Amino acid sequence: MKINEIGEFGLIGRIAERFAPLVPAGWEGIGDDCAVIPWDEGQSMLITTDLLVEGVHFLRDRISARELGAKSLAVNLSDVAAMGGRAVGTFLSLGLPAEGVGVEWCDAFFEGYRSFGVPLLGGDTTASTTGIIVNITVLGRAENSRVKRRNTARPGDRIAVTGPLGESAAGLRVLLEGLPSTPDTDELIRHHHRPRPHLKEGEWLGRERGVHAMMDVSDGVASDLLHILRGSAVGATVDLSRIPVSPLLQRTAEQYDGWEARRLALTGGEDYVLLLTVAPEEADDLERRFEAQFGRPLHWIGTCTAGAPEIVYRDEAAGTTVENTTYRGFNHF
Repeated sequence: MKINEIGEFGLIGRIAERFAPLVPAGWEGIGDDCAVIPWDEGQSMLITTDLLVEGVHFLRDRISARELGAKSLAVNLSDVAAMGGRAVGTFLSLGLPAEGVGVEWCDAFFEGYRSFGVPLLGGDTTASTTGIIVNITVLGRAENSRVKRRNTARPGDRIAVTGPLGESAAGLRVLLEGLPSTPDTDELIRHHHRPRPHLKEGEWLGRERGVHAMMDVSDGVASDLLHILRGSAVGATVDLSRIPVSPLLQRTAEQYDGWEARRLALTGGEDYVLLLTVAPEEADDLERRFEAQFGRPLHWIGTCTAGAPEIVYRDEAAGTTVENTTYRGFNHF
């Protein structure tokens, strides 16, 4: 059997099944944004790791070393934020080719890495024959009562995201299609190369009892929401007319053939906003306080339902239903 026959998450499931019996009681391993390890009576350690490979996650000739350093750490910090925690330390393993990467490149990479103010505590360096390879492990902490997981959504919960979707995917598409440089296309590339993880938002939402399930959007809502639904054994209805698309993405999509802003927003990934479910009786108050705290709204995109872990897409503005196979998020295999 080939890996692409079961896909990335099928492979992860097979690995998790084999190692589940070895996970100590009270620890939480594969299956969420971070592993959760008890620290003391009131807190847990959150641990996550992520890998970025040249040619798969980034193009060396299009991203600066500083941008790559910052993005590499950002995607890991986002995992900790998605569970309501705060990062306290990092480890970095770096594979570098012998040619084409000098000391100046490394200095710029670490300048970007350092921009988040989280300590680098150790790691490893090695030569690489296939390009630049970046692997980061982040340690975080959270009070036990504030840890948010993927498997705690409930029927009736309202589904929200903490920011617009699709700008990073659009930036990647600008690069791959070699589109001309304009203020708008340059801004989309910036969103792709320098995503902003919602760190303060994650900590704040972690304190909210009305927030049930939460994760970050790395592979697109069409994929990431399914992780919450499968973990929680619930379904969902998503209103396509409420998917938040920025004016920047909308006007760019209108300029180029084959671009569809809504599809990019649902399937593109690497936005690193937070995706969460909220108790319906808490939703209006949470929305009000979130906007007061961060100066922008929560975006409500749907509702959790009882039933199979599937997404029903409706366009409430048009009064239509869309096949749920129309939108699929990113899958490495």
